[in-house]
Amino acid sequence: MTNFSTIYKLSLVAAICFIEACTSRCPVLECWFVQEKVGRGGLTGSTNQDKSLFYIRTDAHSHAAETQQAPSDIKPDRIFHITDPAATLCHHSLNPPRGSVQKPQCEINPFLPQPSSLKWVSPLTDSALSPIHLQADWFSTSIQGLNDQLALSTVTRAPTAAKEHNVILSVTTKTVSVQSRLGEPVLLDCGFWADPSSPLSGLGFAVEWRYQFRGDGRVVLAYDGKTDRLSDIQEEGATLDFKGLHEKGNASLILQEAKVRHSGMYICTVYLPYLVAQVAMELEIVEPPSLSIHPSPLPLTVPGKTLTVQCEASGFAPLSLELSWEYKGADGKSRALGSDSVTGHRQAWDGTYSQSSRLELDTTKLDLGSGGEVTCVAVHPGGTRRASVTLNVIGFSTPSIEDSMAMVGVALVLYGLIKFVSWTVTSSGSDEAGQQDKKDK
Repeated sequence: MTNFSTIYKLSLVAAICFIEACTSRCPVLECWFVQEKVGRGGLTGSTNQDKSLFYIRTDAHSHAAETQQAPSDIKPDRIFHITDPAATLCHHSLNPPRGSVQKPQCEINPFLPQPSSLKWVSPLTDSALSPIHLQADWFSTSIQGLNDQLALSTVTRAPTAAKEHNVILSVTTKTVSVQSRLGEPVLLDCGFWADPSSPLSGLGFAVEWRYQFRGDGRVVLAYDGKTDRLSDIQEEGATLDFKGLHEKGNASLILQEAKVRHSGMYICTVYLPYLVAQVAMELEIVEPPSLSIHPSPLPLTVPGKTLTVQCEASGFAPLSLELSWEYKGADGKSRALGSDSVTGHRQAWDGTYSQSSRLELDTTKLDLGSGGEVTCVAVHPGGTRRASVTLNVIGFSTPSIEDSMAMVGVALVLYGLIKFVSWTVTSSGSDEAGQQDKKDK
C-alpha cells in the first residue's frame, strides 16, 4: 500500500512537471529577414525579404528545439538559434496554438552598433573606444504578440558568420494599446533587460520617451542613467519610477493626469553604449459626452403645433459621435425619430468636443397621442448616453377608448341631472297650482 502511494505521488509530480514544461516551452518563431540591397555607387536600393526561423532557448546548452524539422521553404542560412536568458521571447502570446491562423508579427534586420549624438545618450560612449565585443554580427528584431498582449524589440549578437545568437538587450511593453478617461493617471508599460555577461551592460543606460501624432513629434522625457540626470526637456506631469528603473529595468512612463492632448503614439527607447532598442504603444483618451436637452421641461403643446427640441452633447473625446432621437409613447412602445439636423463639432479649451442636434416635433405628422417621453441618444466609443424629457399633448383630436367611455359617462350623468331637475321643477309647479285652486274655491 505504501509503495502504491509513493508511485502515485511520483506520477502526479511527473505529470505536473510535464504540464509546466509544455506550457512554458519557448516558441519556434517564423520571422521575416529584411535586408536592404546596396545599389550602384553604394546607394541603398530596394529591400530583400526572406523567411527565417528562430529556435528560442533560455540556456545556451539546451538543444531541445534543434531537433525540430525546419520547413522546406526556409533556407538553411536563415535558421537561427537564439539564447534568451530573460525568457522574454518565451511569452505565451508568441506561441499560438498549433494550427492557429494568427501568428506573431516578426521582422529581423542587420544592426550596426554606433554611438548616439543625443545629449542624454552621448555620455555612454565618452571614451570613444569601441570594445572588441562589437566585432561580431548584430541583429535587431521587432515582434508583435497576439491580440496586442506584447510588443518587444531585441538586439542580438552572434560571432561572425555564426547562427548562434545571444540576446544582449531586450525592450518590452505589455500596454500596446491603452485607453483612459480624462483626469485619470496613466501607466505606459516599458521594461528592459541587458545581458549582465556583456561588457556593454555595465557602462550605463539611457531612456527616452517620445510622442508622435499625425506627423507631430516631441520628447516627453529623457533620462541619462549613467549620470542620473533628467533632460531639461520634460513634460509637466510625466515621470518615471527611478528606483524601479535602476533595480528592475522598469522604464514605464507615468502620466499623472490624462488629457486629450495625450492621445497618440508613444515610443519607449532604451540605449546601451552603441546599442538601441525601442517599442511603440498607442494611447487613446476616451471620454463619453454629457447630454442636456433644451427646453427642459418641455412646454405643454396642442395638436398641430410644432415644437423645437435641442440636445447638446459636450465634453467628449475623440470626435466620433452619433446623435439620434427616440420617442416612447404612453403605450410603452418606442420608435426612432431620426437625427434631424446636427451641427458641426466645436472644440473647448481642454481639447474636448461638443455637438448638438435639433428636432422639430410636429404633433400632427408624428402621431404623438397624448404625449410620452422624448429621448436624445448619443453613441460614442466611451459608451452610449441618454437624456429624456416628458412631452404632454393637450386637446388632442383622437381620444382614446378610455377617454371616450369617460365622456359618455359624463354625458349620461349630465342627462340624468337635467331630467331630475326638470322633474323637480315640474312637480313643484303642479303643487303650487293645486294649492291656489283650493284658495279660490
